[in-house]
Amino acid sequence: MNAGVLNKLFGNQKHWHGPCTIVVDADAAIQSSGTDAIVNAGVKMFAPRLISGRIEADSACFLADDQVLVVVQQTRIRQATGDDQFQNTVLILDAAHVAVVEFAGAKPLAALGLSDPPRSGPSSTKLRG
Repeated sequence: MNAGVLNKLFGNQKHWHGPCTIVVDADAAIQSSGTDAIVNAGVKMFAPRLISGRIEADSACFLADDQVLVVVQQTRIRQATGDDQFQNTVLILDAAHVAVVEFAGAKPLAALGLSDPPRSGPSSTKLRG
């Protein structure tokens, strides 16, 4: 992705930005499509794994001088005592390998100089799945 676009989206102030999904042009994420289990006689059954370039980021920051996007993923681990422990995973991505940045809302459009898109009326026949 063009570093100028990332600079517009994330700014050059080295501030963290909220949750988003980063898609890179590499097999960067492994997710299981179910749960692993231990069955009879202690045999382990592993759920199928899905390998993709989608990275769910809890926070992201663009470092314009270095042309890298720093991404943090937070994982909550529930302890047997009921307490939660949080583990951070930090990924440092080369801006040239970032293909897509997905945001949940339309807020980033303003950073690109765009207004909110028009809403579809009730007579719209588009189906969303």
